Amino acid sequence: MSSIRNIAIIAHVDHGKTTLVDKMLHAAQLFRENQETGELILDNNDLERERGITILSKNVAIEYKGVKVNIIDTPGHADFGGEVERVLKMADSVLLLVDAFEGPMPQTRFVLSKALSLGLKPIVVINKVDKPNCRPDEVHDQVFDLFFNLDATEEQLEFPTFYGSSKQGWMGTSWENPTDSIVPLLDGIVDLVPEAPSPEGDPQLQITSLDFSSFVGRIAIGRLTRGTLKERSFVGLAKADGTTKKVHIKELQTFRGLGREKVSEVKAGDLCAIVGIDDFEIGDTVTLFENPDPLPRMAIEEPTMSMLFMINNSPFFGKEGKFVTSRHLRDRLYKETEKNLALRVEATDSEDRFIVYGRGILHLAVLIETMRREGYELQVGQPQVLFKEIDGVKNEPIETLVIDVPEAVSGKAIELATQRKGELLIMEPKGDMQHLEFQIPSRGIIGLRNNILTATAGEAIMTHRFKEYAPFKGEMTTKSNGAIISDQTGTPTAYSLDKLQDRGVFFVDPTEEIYEGQVIGEFNRPMDLRVNIIKGKKLTNMRASGSDDNSKIAPKRLFSLEECMEYIREDELVEVTPENIRMRKIKLR
Repeated sequence: MSSIRNIAIIAHVDHGKTTLVDKMLHAAQLFRENQETGELILDNNDLERERGITILSKNVAIEYKGVKVNIIDTPGHADFGGEVERVLKMADSVLLLVDAFEGPMPQTRFVLSKALSLGLKPIVVINKVDKPNCRPDEVHDQVFDLFFNLDATEEQLEFPTFYGSSKQGWMGTSWENPTDSIVPLLDGIVDLVPEAPSPEGDPQLQITSLDFSSFVGRIAIGRLTRGTLKERSFVGLAKADGTTKKVHIKELQTFRGLGREKVSEVKAGDLCAIVGIDDFEIGDTVTLFENPDPLPRMAIEEPTMSMLFMINNSPFFGKEGKFVTSRHLRDRLYKETEKNLALRVEATDSEDRFIVYGRGILHLAVLIETMRREGYELQVGQPQVLFKEIDGVKNEPIETLVIDVPEAVSGKAIELATQRKGELLIMEPKGDMQHLEFQIPSRGIIGLRNNILTATAGEAIMTHRFKEYAPFKGEMTTKSNGAIISDQTGTPTAYSLDKLQDRGVFFVDPTEEIYEGQVIGEFNRPMDLRVNIIKGKKLTNMRASGSDDNSKIAPKRLFSLEECMEYIREDELVEVTPENIRMRKIKLR
């Protein structure tokens, strides 16, 4: 292949990146006409399909008009910014996707600032122009303003713009004149994206991603920026500590379609996978052993949140999981840090407790959910934001919070955000919704989503991203109800639940086992309440009018993993097993 284009697709979450890649793959005739591929082909991970978001960045390659186009699909959520930061180094250009109704959102700003600082050439795609109330021209102006505010160069400000609908499979240079295919965008990529440079010289490749095969072990993935790599050759691996280790390339692979193909050599400009180098870390450089020339290592933004991870020591431990010991937990957490650059793990003075640092609640929740599905049992504590001492002043992470909410209930959303030290910066109508932007401490966002969804009858759309560290805003006073705690181990009875309905909302029903100290509901007063919901009705052979009425139990309140993590307080833990997620007190009795 003589000519190569490397392009990364970046956007805010749910603006249509993965759907656009689907259409590109079909337009490049990667599949047979009768082949059943389904939607969101690249979201092949169970968690990605369930949540409808991209979590891991992925590479595919298509051939179009004799040009090889390497496409990198990136996550859209701010918590996975570490994934975006490292894979952008493999691209020469970015395709910035923006929703024609929502316009630029917090994550759009974050990923675009990274791309512009790397000097990448942008192409803007205003997607979903088939939406009612869409405003493509206004959104185009907002995108230009965003480029200007991010100090884009003159060349970057002259970005080409395409309009279309990924779902309907068309793109063009005008939204008022729909085309019948995605070909105009592919033509634009081939014509407008600079050809990947292929300088001669000693080989130089920075490892930006990794894969694993049970047959060949760990596989290093990166972009060859200079020279040529050949299979079965010896090269040097430049490590973080400044040393260079001699390694052997057993096999080279380049991307083709959804998979990879084995090649004998790779020329500069292409993305490739190297088999045979085991002891590598992301950021290491493959170079000559005799004359090493390492590339500068990637600087990944610091974590903003920490959580305590510990082995499960509840009365039900070991009933469902395969991996329950502290050794299993430690090995799995340290293994995760090899590929998850934004994650840090710190041992504590106790063998079975670890402090894990991440970008946000979703970042940590995805790790916990993945471990749970792999068969691990563990417990996690309340998320804690990380404070910093800057020039002798206590600083805390501040985030930009965006809430789109129906106008009738916007007052409730503003009240809840300002109670948590949020400052309202922008309030403007957007179609039939009210668009609100706040500056709020990260600790104010923990638990806020549940309250806002409840107050707005589930109609609010809330997104946020880390902005900066700023002086501590002071203590927060948030009203919170106490917990209803079980004081017995066993199975709840409908009779007891029915009698206690007026005390609060329950999280359990008569079909599940509970233990002493488990949080089984929310009390409608600020203190905690211990109750016995195991006891049954005293039976008698006497019958009385009305005494045998059927129990009427309200449905239990369901929690997702993230909701549990946001809900618990300092003296509580979330117990996570392959089958169940429970909340409990640290001291069971």
